Amino acid sequence: MATSKKNEPKNLSEIKSLIRTAETLTEALPYLQEFGGKTFVIKYGGHAMGDARLAEQFASDIVLLKQVGINPVIVHGGGPQIGRMLQQLKIESEFIDGLRVTDKRTVEIVEMVLAGSINKEVVTAINDAGGTAVGISGKDGNLIRARKLKHRQKTDSNIEKVVDLGFVGEPVAINTRVLDTLAGSHMIPVIAPLGIGEGGTTYNINADTAAGAIAGAIGATRLLMLTDVTGVLDKKGELITDITARQAKAYIKNGTITGGMIPKIETCLNAVKEGVEASVIMDGRVPHALLLEIFTEHGAGTMIRARK
Repeated sequence: MATSKKNEPKNLSEIKSLIRTAETLTEALPYLQEFGGKTFVIKYGGHAMGDARLAEQFASDIVLLKQVGINPVIVHGGGPQIGRMLQQLKIESEFIDGLRVTDKRTVEIVEMVLAGSINKEVVTAINDAGGTAVGISGKDGNLIRARKLKHRQKTDSNIEKVVDLGFVGEPVAINTRVLDTLAGSHMIPVIAPLGIGEGGTTYNINADTAAGAIAGAIGATRLLMLTDVTGVLDKKGELITDITARQAKAYIKNGTITGGMIPKIETCLNAVKEGVEASVIMDGRVPHALLLEIFTEHGAGTMIRARK
């Protein structure tokens, strides 16, 4: 019971608002019971990272998840921030199928921005919100072992050729002991998607790919991907809220899922194949999207799972 009545509601509208808040908490109860002690891997990226208000809300939501017994593991992107830094340094970027060609000089800038400024901004925001976050990169503790990505591109003659993207990598192994140690210390890992290869080579890894690999390796209950789209849309532009792996593959084949959504769906499918209970693509620009997805009946995006 409150110790003071100074902030009691003064009119019917305020009372109704408080009742709605109470009803929301009641709706969340079964999800709190279901997900207590479970691990959620959250890919944080897109415009939500560049919006101060959304970034603050994201940090508070992460602290809330930890407080109610969910173990969040965050993997963040940083493409726009890397692009701005490269522009300031007058380093031109080349993209092939949405992937940044990364030479030796560029990968040094990528590491500086991802493992430096961006990572520490996310960590600081979570700590300011009352959490205990620790920032690491995939190189720390050999968390993400990686190899050079062999990217195949179709030519005008519909023949595939391997394109050299430089120091762009893909995960080959995840050292789960690093994350187990942090979880045992009640800390929130914030991971920059860099990998370590043979001879100590640094690789830039797509954040979606890194998050999916980590989710599969640690047996996460959910892979939640915050993006700049609402989720998977049907051919009428309506959100598809729940699909199976088989349906997702069919949507790719019939052209419902196209363009940049395809690699995101493939990441979700790989995670589900590796044992993740469900993967969700959602719009990170929606305030408190994480809480809406986890603690409400209708969620906030498109959920992909092995079967219904």
